[in-house]
Amino acid sequence: MLVLGIETTCDETAAAVIERREDGSGHIRSNVVHSQIKDHAPFGGVVPEIAARAHVDLLDGLIDAAMRDAGTHYEDLDGIAAAAGPGLIGGVIVGLTTAKAVALVHGLPLIAVNHLEAHALTPRLVAPLDFPYCMFLASGGHTQIVAVLGVGNYVRLGTTVDDAIGEAFDKVAKLLGLPYPGGPQVERAAAKGDATRFAFPRPMLGRPDANFSLSGLKTAVRQEAEHHRPLSPQDIDDLCAGFQAAVLQSTADRLNVGLKLFRERFGTPTALVAAGGVAANRAIRAGLEEVAAKANTRLVLPPPELCTDNGAMIAWAGAERLVLGASDALDTAPRARWKLDESTATPAQFANTRANF
Repeated sequence: MLVLGIETTCDETAAAVIERREDGSGHIRSNVVHSQIKDHAPFGGVVPEIAARAHVDLLDGLIDAAMRDAGTHYEDLDGIAAAAGPGLIGGVIVGLTTAKAVALVHGLPLIAVNHLEAHALTPRLVAPLDFPYCMFLASGGHTQIVAVLGVGNYVRLGTTVDDAIGEAFDKVAKLLGLPYPGGPQVERAAAKGDATRFAFPRPMLGRPDANFSLSGLKTAVRQEAEHHRPLSPQDIDDLCAGFQAAVLQSTADRLNVGLKLFRERFGTPTALVAAGGVAANRAIRAGLEEVAAKANTRLVLPPPELCTDNGAMIAWAGAERLVLGASDALDTAPRARWKLDESTATPAQFANTRANF
């Protein structure tokens, strides 16, 4: 099975061709990503109008490049998948509309993919992985612990009550005067800092639920920064190190609770997996290794380039759904908001989502 995937939910314009083999394994034929970081850097964040216009200008060329790199033609494809949300609605419209046009012209099934579901299923693209597994999804807009019970079958065990982890990293970077994108800048500064200098809170530590909270920690960083202004380079490094250490400890605690809740409701998970742009952070990846080792659970971490937004994950999610007979109508609407557990399949769509397809 060959599927073309399109991703345009934020500031990456991406297209990819994925092969899904009969044994359920995957192969990336091509994966072309254009980052708009330079376009948004002067504004310190993503500007939706600029992002949407860039998608319009870039997408056709990226699709051509993906098809060329894959050495395939439209008549070879079995379907076309596009991220239909959640995300910046202008960008979502561009990608989904383009996919609809390709599907209509070439008579291909359309799969309207939930961007979060694509993150949830990406680990199955890179490694043999049976259901059910526990996913830690962390990005600029989302922080969740999810039980992935099957394709189209997701149960949220915990979520953030305020800021997402990626959002908190970006906001800390901005208040410290670090350039956009902020997350990688904080990680680099933290590697040079003293994590013990500032006594930052560990949000939600010890609570019986698996929810996250980052706003109080972000405020504590701001207060310390204001108290020590003007900030020296070492001050900035130490603030970043203390902030990241607090995030790591809080995340480890929340994941321990999430795994406990998973076992109580669904039995032993086949793995702990991570997805989303924050999962590309080396310190967080190391922290996840410790959590998995203590829980005696296998850890599956996609390579960093598949943690951030890309077309391969959209194509793979489309292939996972298409092989089960699911596709979407050409009048499917784009969605700015779309919870992952709202993507749960109906019995008519998937006869047995707990099976290892």
